[in-house]
Amino acid sequence: MSVLKSLALGTATLVAAAGIAAAETNLRLSDVLPEGNFMVDNARTFAEAVAEATDGEVTITVSAAGSLGFKGPDQLAAVRDGLVDMADINISQQVGSNPLFGAEGVPFLVSSMEELKAYHQVLRPEFEKLFEQHNQKLLYMVPSPAQYVYLDEKVDSIDDFEGIPVRGADKNTVDIISSIGMDGVVMPWGELLPALASGRVEGVATSATSGVDGRFWEFLDYIYATNHTWGSNAVTINLDTWNRLSEEDRAAIEAVAAELEPAFWDISRESDLKSLKTMEENGMTLVPLSAELMAEIGERAKTVQDAFFERVPAARPIADAYLKSRVGG
Repeated sequence: MSVLKSLALGTATLVAAAGIAAAETNLRLSDVLPEGNFMVDNARTFAEAVAEATDGEVTITVSAAGSLGFKGPDQLAAVRDGLVDMADINISQQVGSNPLFGAEGVPFLVSSMEELKAYHQVLRPEFEKLFEQHNQKLLYMVPSPAQYVYLDEKVDSIDDFEGIPVRGADKNTVDIISSIGMDGVVMPWGELLPALASGRVEGVATSATSGVDGRFWEFLDYIYATNHTWGSNAVTINLDTWNRLSEEDRAAIEAVAAELEPAFWDISRESDLKSLKTMEENGMTLVPLSAELMAEIGERAKTVQDAFFERVPAARPIADAYLKSRVGG
């Protein structure tokens, strides 16, 4: 074979390889939650299913534990500005961009995952619009499990909560725990464990899965099932990135998201029970709250609900539509 022919064949091979590489799209997904968290596992399951559904044309690399340099409240802007292609976003942490992102967190509006599913029927379209305004498409949403308050001391009455510095992930949560009497502090997850170790905060309001992620038994003793609010994470993709994908790949990704989302909700339910068991096995105590104490907590938190709707009037018709559907119209 002549040298010229060899070069020609080599060039043809390189061109063909370049064409194959160009057909592949590699996306980065930012997640601030730690390895082992079920939300991170969900994102990886989604990534694997997308690769299979698109015959490898779209691959997603999930970077957990904030390894891409973003904190929870940064995620929306990071996707909007194309700093990352995709993210697993704690929706309620984005209230600084639009207060309607806090609509899931209205205290005691929703009491179970089944009710949350009904609420999403009217709320999700509004979230989709909000994400679109921030240059991204919502692919799937998964709720965090039931919410708890974790403390290092036993609480028997409403007055026992007074003045305890407690971390919340967002303003709604902090407003709720502050209304009960605690000293609420908004704090990203990445700052929480040093704050617990130093005593800057002496409690946390969050889910059971986060309790395991943070090994709360190393700092705190008691778990209180307040179930005061709900919140979801949304996996989104930058719209410019989305629009560059082929129509076939977009359809495949949407189909994967729709198929997996119900299973991800089931995982959230299971993670709650599993995480509570883990914390109890490590020495923490789940303390039942009396009906009287829960009624007092709910009554105090009613002021937060009223203040939220006054501050975010766009949320009231959404909540009213949900409540109407819940009682059958």
